[in-house]
Amino acid sequence: MDIKGIAEQLVKRGLKKGADAAEVYIETGRNLSLDVRKGDIETVQEAAASGAGIRVFVKGRMAFASSNDLGEKALEDAVGRAIEFARVTTADANNILPDDPGTTSVAGLYDPHIAQVPMDEKIDLAKRLEKLAMKDPRITKSDGASYRESEGEIVIANSNGLLKSFRSSGCGYGVSVVAEKGEQKSSGSDSCSRRFYGDLKPAEEVAAKAAREAYETLDPRPVKTQRAAVIFHADVSGALLGGILGAVDGERVLQGASFLAKKMGQKIGSERITIVDDGTREKGMASEPFDGEGVPTQKRIIVDQGVLKGFLYNTSVAKRAGVRSTGNASREGFGSLPGIGPHNFFMAAGGARLEDVIGATQSGLLVKGVTGYGINPVNGNFSGGASGFWVENGKIAFPVRGLTIAGTAEEILNGIDMVADDLDLSLTMAAPTLRVKLLQIGGE
Repeated sequence: MDIKGIAEQLVKRGLKKGADAAEVYIETGRNLSLDVRKGDIETVQEAAASGAGIRVFVKGRMAFASSNDLGEKALEDAVGRAIEFARVTTADANNILPDDPGTTSVAGLYDPHIAQVPMDEKIDLAKRLEKLAMKDPRITKSDGASYRESEGEIVIANSNGLLKSFRSSGCGYGVSVVAEKGEQKSSGSDSCSRRFYGDLKPAEEVAAKAAREAYETLDPRPVKTQRAAVIFHADVSGALLGGILGAVDGERVLQGASFLAKKMGQKIGSERITIVDDGTREKGMASEPFDGEGVPTQKRIIVDQGVLKGFLYNTSVAKRAGVRSTGNASREGFGSLPGIGPHNFFMAAGGARLEDVIGATQSGLLVKGVTGYGINPVNGNFSGGASGFWVENGKIAFPVRGLTIAGTAEEILNGIDMVADDLDLSLTMAAPTLRVKLLQIGGE
């Protein structure tokens, strides 16, 4: 199927039917998911899907329609619906389409080998992962193991002459297990995702970490409510970035719904903090040559040594803000309008080892698990549940559970005094292990 040709023809059809401007976003792909539990295959599902989203502009009024059928009649109907909807929407001078013909060169997005790996091998991989995780006698139950893969192509065309496409793939697997001791139960999990099948971590490594996460937190002890150092392990520190990401969303900034809205060019945290949004990283799980509107992606420094340097924009929000799109238009699929989202969003690594950070902490909490927590992007408040290990005299003393942490973004960002070198760039949102010098910890 010539989906580039279909996209071009749909743009022309939209203009012919009365649109002043038109955009077509076509997505085709295949997804596979399989689950095993207790050595048995629970589900195997493979499906192909395709569809088109059509955005039209009529005298500044924008409307959108989509179709999961790429047949001629279905697409003709979708264009007609979009034109009809546009006649009743409100005009907005910021309803524009990008015109940058460029495409960023990004290596390692598509692995044709994934589809060639036999299904039996993928099933055996999940089964072996579960078996390895259950090997430790302290592990008593399995919540199952899974394998996922996807591959597809995206095409964008618009009436400003854009016609761009790229292919991508991804695969991953993971396992979750339970350790028990008396009445105690503790779960642990781990997973790995990559663009290329051959880059997946060994099953032994993933299984060992899942098992360790489960049994290491047995026999937790209570700690008293206090202010102490908090070390966010690399497994959870990326969650701190969620609130910052929301606060640098250009639309939130324009609405005044961001605690960083008036902080551009100002120091917002420790000089140890550098935050990057990178759509160009080779084999990055969120890398792509252009964003959801066809704007070329780039590598941008959002926070540079504690100083706020940039916000994220798509085309229409950038027009409202009087700036250019940063290539951060995001889509949830062909059935959605462009929003604003990151690519590979991460905090740069420091020079310390994890052992150094723990060793330099006289008393404090090493966070390995979090619940319902994060930085509020509107007001910058921070709270949530935490579990992990208590540190005394530079050593892990005992596991802890059911604690709470509270503070503000200002307190956390300015309080970061150590950053480790264990950044995992295979994640789409990641930070290394970092220590906040002092935070309120709620215990007994």
